Amino acid sequence: MNRLALFDCDGTLVDSQASIVRAMNACFEEHGLIPPDRSATRRIVGLSLPEAMRVLVPEGEAGLHDALTASYKAAFFQHREAGLVEEPLFDGIAEALEALECAGWLLGVATGKSDRGLRFCLEHHGLHARFVTLQTADRHPSKPHPAMLQAAIAEAGATPETTVMIGDTSFDMMMAVAGGAHALGVGWGYHGPDELRAAGAQNVVDSAPALIEHLQTFQPGCRLDD
Repeated sequence: MNRLALFDCDGTLVDSQASIVRAMNACFEEHGLIPPDRSATRRIVGLSLPEAMRVLVPEGEAGLHDALTASYKAAFFQHREAGLVEEPLFDGIAEALEALECAGWLLGVATGKSDRGLRFCLEHHGLHARFVTLQTADRHPSKPHPAMLQAAIAEAGATPETTVMIGDTSFDMMMAVAGGAHALGVGWGYHGPDELRAAGAQNVVDSAPALIEHLQTFQPGCRLDD
């Protein structure tokens, strides 16, 4: 059975927080609202946009959440057109993806990004062709619902037991648990190691080389912390 390494994108593959915060600030200001603190925006990275807006503006009505979502998308697109979007790969990620692929892993992405945003990001880094399955918020409920994970497993011809969900937020870890996959946290993203473990991470790695080493010892049917 195929082994699938399923990655989150923002905070796991790329460091996009500056661009996310910039777009979030712009969309809140457009609606006459005080933008959330940077820390609050970091907290919602990984959720689908409508769910993120519900978290950031819990007292708002559905119409406001929808309007903020549309404004965020427009702001992010405008910033990208103006060359203001920065989504650099984290150190060692390109090498890690190549090493895992060479070791026989199938690679996938499950992200709160849109189809368009994910494609642009991966193509910019020359990585799009490495992934056999790409799941986004355009076609699934927000994390931690396991729909993205389940669709990725089906497309890759894997099983939950042969799949490792790799992410930087509690939403990723809870999705892995809900879908029966292994949950591996990364310590360079937007939620801390303790929070990742509390959400179900069986282990947390602190570098791309450590990620490679961890997956090289992975055996289906065994926990990542065995």
